[in-house]
Amino acid sequence: MSEHLIQANGVELCAESFGDPGDAPVLLIMGAGASMLWWEEGFCRLLAERGRFVIRYDHRDTGRSVTYAPGRPGYTGDDLVADAAGVLDAYEIPAAHVVGVSAGGAISQLLALDSPDRVLSLVLISTSFAVPTVRALPAPTEAFGCFVANLEVDWSDRESVIEYLVAYSRVLAGGQRPFDEPAARELVRRDVGRARNVAAAQNHDRLREEPSSKALSAIAVPTLVVHGTADPMFPIAHGEALADEIPGAALLPLRRAGHGVERADWDVVADAILDHTGANGRAGR
Repeated sequence: MSEHLIQANGVELCAESFGDPGDAPVLLIMGAGASMLWWEEGFCRLLAERGRFVIRYDHRDTGRSVTYAPGRPGYTGDDLVADAAGVLDAYEIPAAHVVGVSAGGAISQLLALDSPDRVLSLVLISTSFAVPTVRALPAPTEAFGCFVANLEVDWSDRESVIEYLVAYSRVLAGGQRPFDEPAARELVRRDVGRARNVAAAQNHDRLREEPSSKALSAIAVPTLVVHGTADPMFPIAHGEALADEIPGAALLPLRRAGHGVERADWDVVADAILDHTGANGRAGR
């Protein structure tokens, strides 16, 4: 199906689905400031071709979803969690397997804690704790910290934004594998060209939210944690701690992988998601 606008949680979001609606549903949740294009179509089709009904969507302030004035988000982090449930409502899906990357993994955790009846299983990729923890977790790598500290981008200049996002993608890749700059540039250019207001994506860094009083030990759905060993934003110890904290969770380390779902890992990650959702899969309807 082609992408289309849906009403979810009282706002207009852009979503797209792949596969047979009668198959087990998988909701893909992307990270902060990132549209659904970062769940690349080829990856979505890998899942759909093997019996999953896959849904991806643009967060508020990304892609073709509702936008707000840069610096003035009219929503909170809790709204992004409610949006995920609203996407399921729009597709008339009572519960789905939920796969989240980075901040999308945090949204996935909170959805499982706040609305456990909507989540059949969790796959948490390149993410960390969505709730306060006493665990001592490592900071981002020096290379990541230097990039953020020296960030220069003119959000009113499309080419400046493209150069920034390509450079950011290079840093997130972790530096232990060859970086496919042409592929990254092509994806970034499509993403920037498609956005209603590319500058509005900064709003995700300004979101207000109340710290959750719940513990990840309360997550009762089968959980798989997938984490690159070269992740510069959340070093591998974050994934290891998540898998240790969530009852029964399994950990899949991706050797030399950075932050996100890299094309080199599509087959491995897709196979893991298919195995996990197959073993724990009601249809969700």
